[in-house]
Parts: sequence; structure tokens; C-alpha cells
Amino acid sequence: MAPDARVADGVLELRRAGTRWLSTGFAGGFADAPAAYNVSVPEGWDRTDLDAYVAERVADAGFDRPPAAPALLTGVDMRHARAARAGSVTAVATAGVSNPAALPTETERPVGVEADAVAGAEPDGDAPDRGDERDGTDTVGRGTVNVLVWTDRRLDDGALANLVAVAAEAKAATLLAATGFPGTTTDAVVAGSARDGEPAPFSGSATDVGGAGRACVRDAVRASLDARYAAGDRPLPDAVADAEYGVVTDRETEVFRP
Repeated sequence: MAPDARVADGVLELRRAGTRWLSTGFAGGFADAPAAYNVSVPEGWDRTDLDAYVAERVADAGFDRPPAAPALLTGVDMRHARAARAGSVTAVATAGVSNPAALPTETERPVGVEADAVAGAEPDGDAPDRGDERDGTDTVGRGTVNVLVWTDRRLDDGALANLVAVAAEAKAATLLAATGFPGTTTDAVVAGSARDGEPAPFSGSATDVGGAGRACVRDAVRASLDARYAAGDRPLPDAVADAEYGVVTDRETEVFRP
């Protein structure tokens, strides 16, 4: 049975009893819970008690959230959330790119861009606070790409972790094709697996779970981007310098043969 996806008061709930989740968001990791959440934050939002904030928002939206249920935060309004389903997989995404994270692959640095440049920063000044780039949390004016992906197959923890990687790869490929950026500074993924489903030992791109996951994430992310930007009320940035926030990762490394 596929999960229910519902939106109320800026909160998205993806609910299916008997699910094991793996989240890359704040307080992330593995959790057994009947639901996962994606929560829009308003402009000017500056709360740091994230779990308490999520609990308040979920309750205000009329959802019953167990303490263990994973949640992501975003500056994208939930009216732009889009879902896709194929085979055993359902994915839901919200996509905003006001804080793109570019990763040049050329040996030369892009013209006019300093190493690890941050849009909006003075050349020798402090960069704007980018928030916690590890947890998907947004601050004022930020976008982010949050993906929730779920399968009715029973995955072990390794295969569930690989589903996170498959979803992140599909997100990056979709964003790169649509925007020229593989992601933003605050992207996050939550993957879920039904505990009562038929076992699936693997979730790579060549498997039924992985293939469906890639397609669902691609289409959900693309549809959310279209919903947020197609109306023309806000433009997609053509470069990090055109974005309100963002980074270019262009630092040098020492490459060696192990």
C-alpha cells in the first residue's frame, strides 16, 4: 500500500505505518515511525530549537507526529510540493535554488569567481550566514531541495542508505540539467522502506527499487521547479553571482595514488 501524502498549513506529511526511515536532515539517522515531514519556514524565521519548532508546526497542521518521525525544513512554500509514483516507489520533492552550490569540473576557475566564493559577500569580508549546510535547514530567503522517497519493499539498512544515494544522484542530475547546478547548500533526503514489504536485497540504479526511485525523484524535483519558477514571479539564477546566496566550490586538492 502506497503512503498518503498530505499538505496542510505549510506542512507536508508522508504517512505509511510500519516504515523505517533514514534522514540526512537535522537529528537525522535511522528511525522507525509511521510518517515523515517537510516543513516550510516563513521569511524572518530564526528559531534554533528545531525539534520543538517542528512539533509545533506539525501539531498546528493537525498531524500526529511521533517524536521519532524525521522532518526536513525549507524556505519553499508547500504549494510547490510535487510527488511522483512508479512501481514500488513514491517520491515527494520541494525545490528552490536561491542558494545554489556550484561545483566546477574544469581546471580553470570560472572568470570573475573567487575560490569558494559566496554570492553577496564582499571580496575580503564575511560571507552571509549560510545556516547549517549539513541539515537542510533554511534561513531567510533560502531555497533548498528536499526529497522524501519511499518504497514498499523491505530494505536492510545498507540498501536503505544506498536509496538515499540514488535519490541524491537523481536530484543532482535533474538540477544540473534544469539549472546548471547539482544542488544547493542545504539539500536533504529522507528515504523510507516498508517493514512489511517483500524483501529487496539491493537498491542500486539497475534494480527495480533504484530505477523507480531515480525516475520518481527526477519527475518530482522537475515538477516542483516548474511549479515554483514557471510562473515567472521569480527567476532561476543563471550563475552563483546572480543568486541571492550560494557557493562555488573551487578549492585545490592534492591528488595522489594510494
